Amino acid sequence: MIVALLFGGLFLLIALGLPIALAIGLPAIGLILAPGVFPPGIDTAGLGQTIVQLLFAGVDSFDLLAVPLFMLAGSIMERGGISQQLIDFSDSLVGWVPGGLACAVIVASMFFAGISGSAAADTAALGAVAIPALVRQGYPPAFSAALVAAGGAIGVIIPPSIPMIIYGFLTNVSIAELFAGGMMVGLLFGVSFMSVAIWKALRHGYGTRRPFSLRYALSSLRQAIWSIGAPVIVLGGILSGIVTVTEAAALAVFYALLVAIFVNRQLTWRELPGLIVESQVIAATILFIIAMAKVFTWLVAMQQTAQLVQGAITSMALPAWGVLLLVMIGLLVVGCVLETTAALILLVPVLAPLTVLMGVDPMHFGVLMVVNLAIGMLTPPVGICLFVACGIARLPLGVVGRAILPFVAAAVASLMVASYWPPLTTWLPALIYR
Repeated sequence: MIVALLFGGLFLLIALGLPIALAIGLPAIGLILAPGVFPPGIDTAGLGQTIVQLLFAGVDSFDLLAVPLFMLAGSIMERGGISQQLIDFSDSLVGWVPGGLACAVIVASMFFAGISGSAAADTAALGAVAIPALVRQGYPPAFSAALVAAGGAIGVIIPPSIPMIIYGFLTNVSIAELFAGGMMVGLLFGVSFMSVAIWKALRHGYGTRRPFSLRYALSSLRQAIWSIGAPVIVLGGILSGIVTVTEAAALAVFYALLVAIFVNRQLTWRELPGLIVESQVIAATILFIIAMAKVFTWLVAMQQTAQLVQGAITSMALPAWGVLLLVMIGLLVVGCVLETTAALILLVPVLAPLTVLMGVDPMHFGVLMVVNLAIGMLTPPVGICLFVACGIARLPLGVVGRAILPFVAAAVASLMVASYWPPLTTWLPALIYR
């Protein structure tokens, strides 16, 4: 009964338009303090103190320091003029294929994903440059916006990934191994999205093609070398074990400042305070959601919800692959209606114990969960990448929503491959760490 009221209150407040942090926290706090929920002997003042302690404990983690730092690094690089450099370099590599510029946008998205860890930041940074360029080459505006949104979703799959940091914080699974596990899956998503772009270009005659030129490729590489260096340094440092994830985030901020101010000269010291405030407001929103969700998940745990869910699934007598499929379908639905950070905080304590029933490694499941929820960033009503792309292209949600359907289908197919072919996720972490 308590769990039903808790989730009912959550979805009611979301439907009423409350910020997601308040929609998560208010029902939990209200039920904790409500008479009759806990035994009469428990002091209300003691419960209030517990709530405060839970809010603090929700964000009291060295690993979570990486979230505001990666957000700041991404914002600095976005303003630092790297978007055009990455698109030009990517175009020099794949511009010769059908739908060359569209494929170049996806490749640039994969490069940019190695900097910020945020899908919304990737979509915004590349969309402002890529969507007008795509339209000038004859791509429909709706397709252009859908393509950029799809590329942006890769931002939380290829490391560094803020959702993977949150999953690692919640489960004590190695964040570095999660990052390594996401690499090959992110590449698969990129290839699948490029396949959609090539198919559309061949079918409808979108865009133009340029012959491959080694001279142009080398020239573009010289222009973009500092920008490409950011993901190389960050990922190389993490995967080699030289730095922790949080230290890598601080290194990313330092490198981003170097490139944006001294190399590209697209950012001035005078603009920096405003940029810091802007990025940290977004980071604070994520951390506030995490803090509020800690109270929510504590109450869920007190009601033994994970054990009840595990018992219900066990009673179905499904094979391991069937349990995994059931969970994946459920996460696809949840990703459509719940923001990624909130979904992770709320569902990881319930679903992580099911890895034995699903027959998957906890690290593998963490990657699958993040990838699954990343698909939700492309679907209404809360798909953040879709909304950002619509805003940049100034198009209605319904128009871009129809154009993105082939990309969503490709993403779901890639998710199924990653789910039922574990080496795609586990091979690289095993090679590096085990």
